Amino acid sequence: MSVSSNELRDVVSRALEAMPAHTDELRDLDAALGDGDLGITVQSGSKAVVAAWAALPSSASVADLLLAAGKAFSTANPSTFAALIGGGLLAAAKTAAGKETVGRDDALAIGRAVAARIVERGKSKVGDKTVLDALVPSLDVLEASQRDGDAHVLLSAMIGKASEQVDATAALQSQKGRAAWVRERSIGHPDPGATAYLRFLEELRGAFAVH
Repeated sequence: MSVSSNELRDVVSRALEAMPAHTDELRDLDAALGDGDLGITVQSGSKAVVAAWAALPSSASVADLLLAAGKAFSTANPSTFAALIGGGLLAAAKTAAGKETVGRDDALAIGRAVAARIVERGKSKVGDKTVLDALVPSLDVLEASQRDGDAHVLLSAMIGKASEQVDATAALQSQKGRAAWVRERSIGHPDPGATAYLRFLEELRGAFAVH
């Protein structure tokens, strides 16, 4: 699995263009645990990233893409999720310095950097019922995979693990953000952020399928 920065831009842009279709699902999940703004956060953030990338020259590097994505996503909507994901992408840009292509190891480094920044800024960990509960285990699957594996196969394995973990979050009590305020009433609902990440992986797999 290796794609150029322009191929990455095309594929991820297609995935992001499909994310608004999940707005209602994410809004409803978030409304059960918080203020219900996740749907619009993901919708506006996805559109902002696509627009920011479209404005970049064809010579843009992987780091350029990540920097632009981080800035666009974090400023498109004033929410904690936007700030955490945007900040994670900005941190990940440092791992991609000088990169013109993305392979499995590069994707893993980017994902780990995003997760590490979310842990740091959100003061959260796996088990707190956040996006980390799907993100980190899916990255573990990627790390254990074949280095030269097919993108569709790798993403399918990551989706399988992320889906399993999203289901598992329903049994957890939220520990962070507004969802923590509802205490035991958060039990029985899957985490919205983890669900958003799962939906992105699914759309990314679909985008690679037509690549």
